[in-house]
Amino acid sequence: MKLATCVRHGAAFPFLGAQLSGKQTLLDLRSAARSAGDSGDVFADMLTYLDGGDEALQRAHELVEQTDRPPESAGVVPVGDVQLLSPLPRPRSIRDCLAFEQHYIGAMRTVAKWKLAPLAGLDRGIARVLGRGFLRPPKVWYERPIYYKGNPASVVGHEADVQWPSFTEKLDFELELAVVIGQTGKDISVQRAREWIAGYTIFNDFSARDFQMYEMKGRLGPAKSKDFDTGNVLGPWLVTPDEIDDPYNLRMSARVNGEEWASGTSGDMRFTFEEMIAAISQDETLYPGDVIGSGTLPGGCGLELDRWLKPGDVVELEIDRIGVLRNRVVKPQQLSAMS
Repeated sequence: MKLATCVRHGAAFPFLGAQLSGKQTLLDLRSAARSAGDSGDVFADMLTYLDGGDEALQRAHELVEQTDRPPESAGVVPVGDVQLLSPLPRPRSIRDCLAFEQHYIGAMRTVAKWKLAPLAGLDRGIARVLGRGFLRPPKVWYERPIYYKGNPASVVGHEADVQWPSFTEKLDFELELAVVIGQTGKDISVQRAREWIAGYTIFNDFSARDFQMYEMKGRLGPAKSKDFDTGNVLGPWLVTPDEIDDPYNLRMSARVNGEEWASGTSGDMRFTFEEMIAAISQDETLYPGDVIGSGTLPGGCGLELDRWLKPGDVVELEIDRIGVLRNRVVKPQQLSAMS
């Protein structure tokens, strides 16, 4: 099942919708539940639905099955009549891991090229001959998932404009797969961790790379470089696990203005989401609505390519079975001109 938070064109309040077969219509779950005699309160918004756990999921499936019929059925809305927002407009938390080794190495090579170009070239040459260069993540990265915490108040969704921060000249996108937690848990085992996954979505972690290089000299991790309004994008759907039989075999790609910049597969992750959930939940409670990102696909950002976004660029991230997440980056003067 594909779930979305969306708003009808011209309406003030969003609703929780589920995609119906044919992909051209959505079911307003709350309206459909009320038409069926329920209060529908569990479908008030995505967080309320997630708090409802398995019972809410089962009821949503029942409503979709009952309503998979003509467009005039109660609660059925044409996709063209709505704007898709972030499926989870205000996550309870965001944790972004770094699970792709080659992304880490590719980013290191770019930074090395800036500082000492022959070093980056030597590493690439050794990698071509031996299959592996000498630039690699620190030992701790191989021992456990590492992550930083993002700002859940800065989340936007599909087709939203991303505001270019005033403090950067090198704004970057990041192609990531993410999971949303569906139940409360602590000290979760790897073996059972998949039970805590309510669904999968696409995550675009916009980053001010020049400022990131500056602030990380303090050795505290990324902060302001990834902490600005509209800097976290989720969407377009939250896809339930029954729709994705193998989350580690999904094709992923990134396009800028229609040109493909990166492609690969989620199978290249060093750590699984189950391992991330187990590590993060150690002595810390996870809650429904927490978001965990995979980190960036190898090649899935401008930093690795030393290629940068420009104001007005349109970024499209695509992942099998989830869809396409599209956003335009704009500078404040562009926003003023359009308002």
